[in-house]
Amino acid sequence: MRFPRIYLDLLAESGAEDLVRRIGWPDPEETAPDPGGLDDPVGERGSTGSPLVLRKYADRVILLVTSRCHFYCRFCFRSGMTLEPTLEEIERAVATIIDLARTGVREVILSGGDPFVLSDAFLAQVLSLLGGVPGLSTIRVHTRAPVHQPDRVTPGLASRLVEASPARVWVVLHVTHPAELHRGFDEAVAHLRRAGIGLLSQSVLLAGVNDDPLVLAALFRGLYERGVKPYYLHHPDRVRGTARFALPIERGRTLVRRLRGLVPGPAMPAYVVDLPDGSGKVPVDWLEADGPGAWRVERPDGGSLRYEERPAVPMPEEPSAR
Repeated sequence: MRFPRIYLDLLAESGAEDLVRRIGWPDPEETAPDPGGLDDPVGERGSTGSPLVLRKYADRVILLVTSRCHFYCRFCFRSGMTLEPTLEEIERAVATIIDLARTGVREVILSGGDPFVLSDAFLAQVLSLLGGVPGLSTIRVHTRAPVHQPDRVTPGLASRLVEASPARVWVVLHVTHPAELHRGFDEAVAHLRRAGIGLLSQSVLLAGVNDDPLVLAALFRGLYERGVKPYYLHHPDRVRGTARFALPIERGRTLVRRLRGLVPGPAMPAYVVDLPDGSGKVPVDWLEADGPGAWRVERPDGGSLRYEERPAVPMPEEPSAR
């Protein structure tokens, strides 16, 4: 676990310290038997020949550049991952991406871990290496640094991202709760926007944290007002030891329906589920009931998949994180 002092201080200003306890503090549940959890909840293993390169879609790949973060979210589906690749190992991973580019890859997503734990110089070297990928048009960087370590996002970092990149850069901010839209977040976002970087956000729907339409509305409206487009609202993945965050699909659908009357259209994210077979994300609206706690989804390629959701568990009595 890791709690940056700046994050704790910023949450204290808004009286939201309980949020840290809910999303970052270890729980005994994490080491207990968990028949509802999956070892690979989003089907990432073995998708390419490189341990650093993941591919679920024809036109994009993920490049894992670290397993470190500024803060360790207890619900993360990569929480057990440990890697710290050298530049030489990343060079070999980029060689894999260059081979894959011949089959239509046009975007690389830097993920982990949090790419912004790396130095400006190392990130610039990674982006420079990606310049060798033919046909690459966009690069996405996923981060929670503006939330947890906002002083990491400097004008210098923003400039390096743009100057070193061979393609258009987008930064995807992972934000969980409106309390995380603090003044440090605002300053970090301003640095990225001034550099001309496009900003998206994604959030995970979590029982006991943000499963309230008013909380979600404040989050998505706040992001939209700051020039960040809410992109995805993820149904929680079936990560082992995280049943306390689970909620039924139908409950999520109800929340999203109520949300539509509370925020402008552009501030509405897509409510999605990441399928455990590795075939990627699909809108929850595509799911059709297929028995208690089970759903059938028809994919665009004509295939069909049965998705079994994780049932919610009774919540312990504790102060609300809202």
